[in-house]
Amino acid sequence: MDVTDAAARADWAQTATALAPRLLRLAVMLTGSSYEAEDLLQSTFARAQRHGDRIAAMAAPAAYLRTIMVNEHVSRHRRRRLRTVPLSDALELPAAPAAETGPDLWPWLATLPRQQRAVLVLRYYEDLPDGEIAALVGCSPATVRSHASHGLAKLRTLLTDEESR
Repeated sequence: MDVTDAAARADWAQTATALAPRLLRLAVMLTGSSYEAEDLLQSTFARAQRHGDRIAAMAAPAAYLRTIMVNEHVSRHRRRRLRTVPLSDALELPAAPAAETGPDLWPWLATLPRQQRAVLVLRYYEDLPDGEIAALVGCSPATVRSHASHGLAKLRTLLTDEESR
């Protein structure tokens, strides 16, 4: 093993360790489950590890890893469609961050389709502009706005129905 290889591995390990908490929070927001979030984070790091030395040397490794995570999250649904059994009653939802989200939106976020949820999380939780979200999700900025509009409309309907009970 070369000294530069060892240094590159150490840089990747430090980068992954430093970014793991932030990426795990994003994964929880995307999946709505701490168990699925851990799996998503692990698969993100597994995909990135092959190029870990290059990622660690990047100016913005968090953005690159976030892109991998969003792509992994969206494509995971396609691979697991037949094996996934919705267990909405048993879904373990993490506590929402203090006052950042207002009412408890976790159960309703979990009802949205993956791309709508990803767009809303990236827009309101990660505070990204539509152009960056479009690049992450792999669609046009107009489609991002459409996903956001449809997702917000569904959340409004669910919240209104809940309040009227």
